[in-house]
Amino acid sequence: MNKKMVAAVVAAYMLGAGTRALPAQAFDLGSVLKMGGISYLVSRYGKEINTFINKLTLQKGLDTQYTTKVVPILSLGSGSYIGAVQVVGPQAQVNKVKAVGQLEGNFLKVARVKAMIPIDSTSISNINRVEGVGVSAIVDFKI
Repeated sequence: MNKKMVAAVVAAYMLGAGTRALPAQAFDLGSVLKMGGISYLVSRYGKEINTFINKLTLQKGLDTQYTTKVVPILSLGSGSYIGAVQVVGPQAQVNKVKAVGQLEGNFLKVARVKAMIPIDSTSISNINRVEGVGVSAIVDFKI
């Protein structure tokens, strides 16, 4: 997927999200701390989490020759840090990944779809998809 396609998907998502009525929300310090906390946890413990995931999967006979790394998940609708994932792929490509963008949508009112897109930035502006890299594990933090 090229830059124009990613930009079109993000724009369509943002336009679609703005067409429905949203409830008023008060400032929530807890959610701000969670977002900042996730960023901190990934930057501080990413290597340890990555090592744990690799040990977990190698014990199950799922050895790989690819490189892995843990990066934050960004909501491409808001730019918020909402979690973390392990990405996998060729080392040169994995080194380019700074985050994974997540888009959500409903499919025919019967399924919710979450698309995970490895990107080269931790910001939702000026992003580029990193080709040849996939998501191999999702990290759920208890905050």
